[in-house]
Amino acid sequence: MAANRQLGAVLAFVAGGINAGGFLAVHRYTSHVTGVVSAVADHLVLGQLQLALAGLTLLATFMLGATATALLANWARRRRMHSEYALSLMLEAVLLLVFGLLGSRVDATGDGLMPATVLLLSFVMGLQNAVVTKLSRAEIRTTHMTGIVTDLGIELGRALYWNRTRAYTERQPVRANRERLALHTLILSMFLSGGCVGALAFNSMGFGAAVPFAVLLCVMAALPVLDDLRARRV
Repeated sequence: MAANRQLGAVLAFVAGGINAGGFLAVHRYTSHVTGVVSAVADHLVLGQLQLALAGLTLLATFMLGATATALLANWARRRRMHSEYALSLMLEAVLLLVFGLLGSRVDATGDGLMPATVLLLSFVMGLQNAVVTKLSRAEIRTTHMTGIVTDLGIELGRALYWNRTRAYTERQPVRANRERLALHTLILSMFLSGGCVGALAFNSMGFGAAVPFAVLLCVMAALPVLDDLRARRV
């Protein structure tokens, strides 16, 4: 659980940085699937079919990212590899580097490649969210804070609940899960911190700000991948 917590915290930092910084770069929050689905509904009702199709494409790309994580994780698990989840993180790092390169082309050619960068970020967010979701058995999310804040509110409600003396004799008292409270507070804080760092970095460095996040992911994924490479040489 401690390892999952540390991984979730780091990935929440990365997700916050890419999501907030990416907004400055491509003017879209690429992990906000709820907003995308709502926008698709609005565009369909208003007869804006082209915009609705764009939203559906963004939604499909996010889903494909999650699908890629499942495929990679199951492939590695069947072969008893150490890099069951590290492969997805390494792929995410490579795609973030591609995002940085595409960004330089966007700056050079105008907005011609902008849709590709938006879809790339959406795929990356789906990829990452699935990593922690599978690893923690859906207890931790790193790209969506709606569930995190909801769980925080539930635990705070339990913590503030007044257990009357008579209630102790009739049923179990209401208690907050302090571990979950601490975990969700950590994830939210890291996402916010990453968002601030990402926004500052993208504002000053442009698309190149994705490179430090890619390096961080590479460092996290390197050890299990190297273990698998050594095992294959033996």
